[in-house]
Formats: sequence, structure tokens, C-alpha cells
Amino acid sequence: MSALAQQLPAEARRPGGGTPEVTWGELTARAPRMAATMASYLDQLEVSARPATVSAADVALRLFAHRVTLADPSCISVAGIGRTHIEDFKCWQAARLGRGGKPLSTTTIRHRLSMLRTFFERIIEWDYDDAPARLPIYSTDFPALDEPLPKFLDDPTAAKFMAALASDPNRRRRLMVELLARTGMRVGELAALEDDAVVRQGDLHQLRIPVGKLHNDRYVPLLPMLLDLIVDYRAMRGPSRSGHLVERDDGRPFDRRTIQRYVATVAKRAGIGHVHPHQLRHTLATQSINRGMSLEAIAALLGHRSMDMTLVYARISDRTVAEEYFKVTEAVEANYRHTGMLPAGSRNTDTANADHRRLLANGHCTRPALLGCAFESVCERCGFFETGPKFVTILRRQRNHAEERGQSERTELFDGLIDGVAETQ
Repeated sequence: MSALAQQLPAEARRPGGGTPEVTWGELTARAPRMAATMASYLDQLEVSARPATVSAADVALRLFAHRVTLADPSCISVAGIGRTHIEDFKCWQAARLGRGGKPLSTTTIRHRLSMLRTFFERIIEWDYDDAPARLPIYSTDFPALDEPLPKFLDDPTAAKFMAALASDPNRRRRLMVELLARTGMRVGELAALEDDAVVRQGDLHQLRIPVGKLHNDRYVPLLPMLLDLIVDYRAMRGPSRSGHLVERDDGRPFDRRTIQRYVATVAKRAGIGHVHPHQLRHTLATQSINRGMSLEAIAALLGHRSMDMTLVYARISDRTVAEEYFKVTEAVEANYRHTGMLPAGSRNTDTANADHRRLLANGHCTRPALLGCAFESVCERCGFFETGPKFVTILRRQRNHAEERGQSERTELFDGLIDGVAETQ
């Protein structure tokens, strides 16, 4: 711990924003050593973490120290904190009410406990004098977190939204919402776009999305219509005064709330109720995975650091699940009809008995005609795709073609198809 942190009271890391429940000055008066240890930790955190992370840690530590010193005035140092203090803080958090008069959300409680656990882990690792002998908070202390599916717009609703957006008379608003809907960028990333974010590589224009939530930047393909909207907006805007691609009338960067209002305005014109900007990101991901885009490509487009983040969308690829379900159902019903268990004249008897096999270049499509097809040129990934020995030659050519171009994923796909044919012989 630095000598400065021992001598001076810790200061609030987030001035403004209303009156805090307890100040660092009050905590210093109650438990000077505890406050100094936490101040030293926050000083170190400021060096490597984003301001929002430091602010969140400040709040978590301040509330924790507040509760500990109220419930146990004899505890005046971090080294004196034990399991009883953690368990008391958990119960206290669970009984607290948030701003809307409702209990704190599970996410908020987990986040604060996570901040505390990281605090204890680091000061123990850093050999602070005022550190507990062992970690007093465990993974089992965290309340179970619900895993709701991301909220997205279904195809009819998304079509209404995009139709209303296409006729939006406000060119700046249309550009900003189109960028959100067609690139999947986050609101903060849109607001931070630099004026020179558009780059050209050969015939392809791309948009450089700056370092954001996950500390990484990326390039995303830019549709020609988006490029046209950018050129049109720049001509109307004139030179950028803030250095950003989109800016307010006073030349300052956009804030999140204004962008949220822009999206809500388009949704209201479309007559579809309230829409949040992040729903457009979820919608793009869902539409992409339902139409055959690989998870790796979606992860790169959205800037996911971990595939676990992208796999969430695999849970809502309802069209893919439905197609697999329909295929199995048709097979089961065909078996019932073959054994006489399904009465004549039952649902879709004639349609189900018809031969729907359609010849492809390297196999057959067995999709029932009534389902239609949304996969177009990615048949090999479809559950209705079927191939056999007579197509092995072309499958090998396609496999070699993919390998020559470094397309490892498609190479593996065709290897699997070829091996599957061999196993059936």
C-alpha cells in the first residue's frame, strides 16, 4: 500500500450523479485503515481499467465498507473481514431496493460481488499488508443468473421497421439507425466512429469500428447503400467539428440516450412499439445465423471476443431448429404410414407421400416443397441435404477447391461428407 494512500482519505471516483449513500470521508472516519486500503486499490485500478470499471468498483467497495462498519464497528481493516461479513452483506443486498422501488436485480448483486472478489484476490496477490489471510468470498456466493434469450425482431416486424427507416426524412437519423441495423455495432461504437472510419480495400469499402466495450477494434463490410448515405450526410454536414463521423448540430458527439430516441422514433413510425438499439444487433445476428452464416463470421462481425457470446444466438436460430424438426416429423409419419399406424386422409398424407427429392450438383435436397428454402447456396449445411457415392467425385473437387483457397471450414465440411459416404458403403 502506498504511503500516500495511508495518509490521505480516499476520494470518490465519480463526482456528481446525486448524493452518495455514504462518502469515503465518512468511511475514513469510521475505519481509516480499511478506507486507505481500498483507496490504494482503486488508485492501481485507475492505471489499467476503464473509468466505468473504476466507478463500479468504487461503488461496490464503498457500499461493502459501509455495511461492514455499520454491522460490526469493531472491524476497521480489510484484514479483519471474514465470512460473517460477506454473508451479512449478501443478505443486506438481497433486501435492498433499487431506484424503482424494486429489489436489486440478480445482475447487480452478482456484479458487486464479482467486484469484491476481484478486490480480495488482487490485494492478496499483491501482498498488501492489510489483506485477509484467505479469500473470504467464493463462487457459490453468487446468485444464479437467468439466461434469457436476446430480444430480437422477428422477420415481419423487422421488415416493418426497415421500411419505415427507408422513408425517414431525417438523413442523419436514417444513417445512424441504418448503421446500427446493418452492421450490428453497439451504440457506444456508433457514437465513437471517427470521420475517417470508412476505408477502401480494392473494390470493398469497410467501416473501422474503434476500440470499444471489449478493448478491440474491427472492420466490417460496408454495403453500397450505407456508403451512399455516408457520402450524402457528409455533404449536408460539412467538415466534422468533433472529428467524429456523426455529430450533433452543435458539433459535439452523440450520447447514448439520443441514439436510443432515434431508434424509438423509427419504431414508432413503423407502428411496432418500442425498440432498443441493442435489439437491432440481436436481430442482425439472428437473421444471419438463420440464413446460414457461420458462427465464426458472426463473431467477427459483432466483435465478440469469445465464441460463447456468439453461441447465444445459436439458441434462437428457430428456423434451423424448425427445419430439423419438420424433417424428423416427416420421417416419423412416413414410418407410421408404412406400418399402417397413420390413418388414411390424415394431415398432409398426399403431400408427405410425394417425392420431394430435388437433384443438386453434389446430392439431393429432401426438403418438403411446402417448407420453402432460406439457405440458397449453402445446401451442404442444411439438414435436408443428402448425398451418396455417385457424387463423391464432385465432392472431392469442391473439397480441393476449398483447401486451395485456405477455406478450412468448408474443407472440413466436405471431408465430413466424403467420410460419411464411405461409411455407408
